[in-house]
Amino acid sequence: MLVKEEKKLMTYKNFPMVPRVVFGRGSFNQLDEILSPKRRNPQASFIFLVDDVFKGKAWLTSRIPLSYGDEILYISAKEEPKTSQVDEIVEQIILSSKERPSGIIGVGGGTILDLAKAVSILLTNEGSASEYQGWDLVKNPAIYHVGIPTISGTGAEVSRTTVLTGPDRKLGINSDYTPFDQVILDPELTKDVPRQQWFYTGMDCYIHCVESLNGTYLNAFSQSYGEKAFELCKEIFVYDKLSEKETQDKLMMASWHGGMSIAYSQVGVAHAMSYGLSYLLGTKHGIGNCIVFDHLEEFYPNGVALFKDMKKKHSIELPQGICENLNDDEFDIMINVALSLVPLWENAIGKDWKKTITPEKLRSLYEKM
Repeated sequence: MLVKEEKKLMTYKNFPMVPRVVFGRGSFNQLDEILSPKRRNPQASFIFLVDDVFKGKAWLTSRIPLSYGDEILYISAKEEPKTSQVDEIVEQIILSSKERPSGIIGVGGGTILDLAKAVSILLTNEGSASEYQGWDLVKNPAIYHVGIPTISGTGAEVSRTTVLTGPDRKLGINSDYTPFDQVILDPELTKDVPRQQWFYTGMDCYIHCVESLNGTYLNAFSQSYGEKAFELCKEIFVYDKLSEKETQDKLMMASWHGGMSIAYSQVGVAHAMSYGLSYLLGTKHGIGNCIVFDHLEEFYPNGVALFKDMKKKHSIELPQGICENLNDDEFDIMINVALSLVPLWENAIGKDWKKTITPEKLRSLYEKM
């Protein structure tokens, strides 16, 4: 008697990667060469979203190749990107353009890169950005979009998501159409990053690695990228024997590999809880991750111990008591935002995460911050 063996069907992620990337000091000068073949016609302009810290800084802005009706929109990155901000930029572009732009180019840190990705999606998908917060809700391909990071660590240049604060939650537009079509990695563009911001954003990369490498979603693909980024972070922030140029080069590569490490896995506790801080208090992502991670010895003992060593080595003092005057309703808002990020908790704790991650548990952690 023949016994038919039942085969278990396995489903693996089939995720998109950035198809084109240029790396090298001075590669920003190739921007015109890269963009020119992508211009559809003289009426279809390129729109550059540029961090407003570069306004008046000719060493960068004079190298942006403007022609026809191309336009630079200077965007403040002092606050985390919002769905309402995306909607406003999209409306501004539609009203000022003769036809749909040839492309959106983001020049800046994680905030600007996330805005560039979101705007490129909303130019081909109707409605508000808040309608696309979640996983695989985008129906139409985005217009051509390019990411040019001027700070390293966020991984936004390689990520499949664009994290936005909406009217009800902080959550990314996570889709196959989100990643950039082209990324230019020029370490020279990071030369003026303030020291504390350099640390906070670098630690975002470090925390990506810790959460990925200690998560239940870990696999050989994500592990290979996570381990490389982790070692680069130690070279930069622990050993601290590199030249300024070497540090810039290696941190840009750490950011890329750290972003790839979570592309095929997930982040964890620090990111879930920092989303709550950001949604309620407007805490910037990098520093928010650091504030939370500083209290997560229970979940990442070795990672937190090394983080505290790096914090001491670089003379970083984190803000204290940011939650001490919050009322019950405000704590509940943060807790609900954090608890809504199910994939992050599944990666950090496992499928039964709700047995240990309760509102009371999260409140006790937030009260330490």
